[in-house]
Amino acid sequence: MKPQLKLQFDKNLEYQHDAISSVVDLFRGQTPMQSNFTVSTFSQQIGMLDTTNGVGNKLELDDEEILNNLHDIQLRNGLNQTKKLKNNAYDFDVEMETGTGKTYVYLRTIFEMNKHYGFTKFIIVVPSLAIKEGVYTSLKITKEHFNGIYNNTIYNYFIYDSSKLEQVRSFAVSDNIEIMVINIDAFRKSFADPEKENKANLIHRTNDKLNGMKPIELIQETRPFVIIDEPQSVDSTAKAKEAIKSLNPLCIFRYSATHVEKHNQVYKLDAVDSYNLELVKQIEVAAFETKDYHNKAYLKLISVNNKKSPITAVIEIDKKNKKGVVNREVITVTRNTDLYEISGSRDVYEGYIVNEIYCETGNEYVSFTSQPDILRINEGIGDVDPLVIKEHQIRKTIEEHLEKELILNKQGIKVLSLFFIDRVANYRLYDSDGGQQKGIYAQLFEKHYSILIKQPKYQSLLSSPHLQADAHEVHDGYFSIDKKGVLKDTSGVTIADESAYNLIMKDKEKLLSFDTKLRFIFSHSTLKEGWDNPNVFQICTLNDTKKEVKKRQEIGRGLRLCVNQKGERQHGFAINTLTVMANESYDDFAKNLQKEYEDEEGIRFGVIESHSFANIPVKQANGSTKYLGQTASEVIVKHFETQGYIDQTGNVQDSLKLALKNNSLDIPIAYESIKPEIIVLTRKACSSLNIKNNSNKKSIKLNKAVYLDAEFKTLWDHIKYKTTYSVDFDSDILINTCIKELKENLSITAPKLIYSRAKLNIEQSGIIVEERDRIGYTVNNQNDMIPDIITYLQNETNLTRKTIVDILIKSDTIPLFKKNPQKYMEQAADIISSQLKLMIVDGIKYTKIGDDAFFAQELFESQELFGYLSKNMIPSSKSIYDYVVYDSGTEATFAEKMENNKHIKLYAKLPDWFKIPTPLGTYNPDWAIVIDKDGVHKIYFVVETKGDIKKDSLRPTEAGKIKCGKAHFEALENGIGFDKVDDFNTFITSV
Repeated sequence: MKPQLKLQFDKNLEYQHDAISSVVDLFRGQTPMQSNFTVSTFSQQIGMLDTTNGVGNKLELDDEEILNNLHDIQLRNGLNQTKKLKNNAYDFDVEMETGTGKTYVYLRTIFEMNKHYGFTKFIIVVPSLAIKEGVYTSLKITKEHFNGIYNNTIYNYFIYDSSKLEQVRSFAVSDNIEIMVINIDAFRKSFADPEKENKANLIHRTNDKLNGMKPIELIQETRPFVIIDEPQSVDSTAKAKEAIKSLNPLCIFRYSATHVEKHNQVYKLDAVDSYNLELVKQIEVAAFETKDYHNKAYLKLISVNNKKSPITAVIEIDKKNKKGVVNREVITVTRNTDLYEISGSRDVYEGYIVNEIYCETGNEYVSFTSQPDILRINEGIGDVDPLVIKEHQIRKTIEEHLEKELILNKQGIKVLSLFFIDRVANYRLYDSDGGQQKGIYAQLFEKHYSILIKQPKYQSLLSSPHLQADAHEVHDGYFSIDKKGVLKDTSGVTIADESAYNLIMKDKEKLLSFDTKLRFIFSHSTLKEGWDNPNVFQICTLNDTKKEVKKRQEIGRGLRLCVNQKGERQHGFAINTLTVMANESYDDFAKNLQKEYEDEEGIRFGVIESHSFANIPVKQANGSTKYLGQTASEVIVKHFETQGYIDQTGNVQDSLKLALKNNSLDIPIAYESIKPEIIVLTRKACSSLNIKNNSNKKSIKLNKAVYLDAEFKTLWDHIKYKTTYSVDFDSDILINTCIKELKENLSITAPKLIYSRAKLNIEQSGIIVEERDRIGYTVNNQNDMIPDIITYLQNETNLTRKTIVDILIKSDTIPLFKKNPQKYMEQAADIISSQLKLMIVDGIKYTKIGDDAFFAQELFESQELFGYLSKNMIPSSKSIYDYVVYDSGTEATFAEKMENNKHIKLYAKLPDWFKIPTPLGTYNPDWAIVIDKDGVHKIYFVVETKGDIKKDSLRPTEAGKIKCGKAHFEALENGIGFDKVDDFNTFITSV
């Protein structure tokens, strides 16, 4: 029996580790503990206090320590520093772009919080039944993964069910990790209808099974950490906020790509960073627009305005200019405006005199005196038949789908396409006898699929068993059904919608398998958060209006990186491209999407802010590293304003872009040593959202002249062999280095006891707490149980006990351990781990596996590449392909100069399958080059191009991989050169 497709998870993704540590580090200084509290009940009958033991979370740190930790985290993450905790609350935002693994991150954060501090009680609050099921599914499919990472740590998870209140009791008394998943509606309605008899109110009622306690009281006693998934949809109302507060959370963490209400931000991975790091799919937009179709009276109502007299409307019409050319223009009209006159006396507008401009919100329209047409907001009349355009959209989506299958099926990747439709009846309807009939969209789909799949270029697809299916077997629709079994047009957030998408969401792994013939999905709703599938590669919008689905909501259904039949995530834009078949122009789509990112994520495209440079690492005289800081960042930003690079609000000016292009950026003299880092961040601020135009997409072919050249074969024979590595380093050097770092960089403060005093004001609205006094006292912790530091550091560093003991004793820092054991262990683990990583790379040794282990040159023939004209490709006569696809401006410049330099005979951008193993993850170098030096001899080189090659300007992981790459090529022992460069002229003159 064939094994079922099973999603795999990568435990080593750096950005996810950053998100997790940003939350965990908020509690630095907290001592690991398991604290007992008293679960108390009050019996009205006998007036006695009855107690049993339970386990809850307890926080030792005070507001000042949390705020200091928050400042450190914000500084390293490049965030604006919070001057004081907003609303004096432990309420934190984690912003992660859709598709980057938000659920995985907060689930793993739970385990890390338990590992570091012993916290055990967590509640995940979700906005809908759909996301609740999604989170529960994630908990199930990650169980084996987390067991492997955390040594089978015992944990329990469940969905809150008012009929299973014993689960709440278990949640309260268990001393293991407990995770409750609850829908906000399960307890929000208790506040909306306090007297109503419904299941939601059971959480607030006393229960005999709980010794007369209310379930909410048991939950409150645990002081849970509350994780809110998609907070913009969870606690967006006063009642929802009250419901969250009723959980008595010790701390709240909010995870979303769109935080409408801002709290204390600890981590941010926005759309720009996600695209730049290729953590989500590349977006390309395809669209059908009408051109030169002016045969009817075209009108489209854009807006109406009754705020001043006279009432006006903005309408788009086809207007003839003085040269007799007809163009589409936007005009403003009032009552009695004659469109015949304004259009340049075009006969088709005869009788279109504005009669009424109606401005009721949601029912806006314009009517005419002598024409029956009623013009409504965003609806056009007189254009090409909308069904004709939609038919073209359907056909082109199928074609794009099949083109991707030609490439991706061979790599074990199933391709899915998603259609958003305007009305369910356009896809599926029922006749008078109750028989199911195909709607117009289903008919058009089957018509064009049947035609396209028979084309000769797609015949190879039919050799796959899962593609040997009739047109009606490869598509299906998932819609809500009412109690009578009738399909409904719904919004995407109703209970009926939840059942509609079960086959897509709950059976995600089944849908991803080649064994399931379904590949095209039709859906009516505007798919809210939680609806996605990693292998959606095409999204086609067949809605009537362009405003019905938000762009971010639309593309969010397909942003996640795809997986193969082994469930392994696949990386790189060469594989991961999401094609959006939009119902508006490419330019309009990109403009509207960018506006949504600005409005919803707060991304300020083309803006440099006061904190933009604060997290630049700066090397200190003693060898340690610290961040530049807010004050210095403000100095640099002010200097940019003085130079005219930005205006007073931080908006980037053309002079800044010109300075970057000419390498003439002027910065304060005091910060000249970190100029490369300043340039990198400045370039990012000058960039915009990178969306590709599908109409500019071009297939890239092998350049046979280069591919068959004997020199290329010789080059490939030099670099093709695979290696394996081992690590050898001097433990004495590691010990001495760690001793030095511990002595210089450990900073340990004693634990504190916090005294606070508050006044209780009993008012009609409730009891108001007014704090009057707060002060901290150093705690004498001599009688505390000393944790096992050796085992702790062993788990964190994987070093032997003897090595750890040597480091600790010889560092003479043991007195600091006694001062605050937990803080000491955390800092020591960080210092030792960072030194260990450096030494691993320094001590790495590569060995050629053998003559039979190599990257075959023929792989160039089997890989199909695409690029985008004027976006990321340039024509080439010297490369292995007829175009070079570049990833950055530095690569583009390097390629152009290689094309124009007579000493460069030929070169290849190394494909993503050319991977070198390293302890830090696989490494893919940039270029392989043949240099003809004065016609005397050939030099074979592998080159890594970076914006700046100084070690301090590269991320540590990046610098380490490059160092490993150099060691790999040296191990081949065939004279191949390897270098990292940031300037072609410097490179070519040094060879």
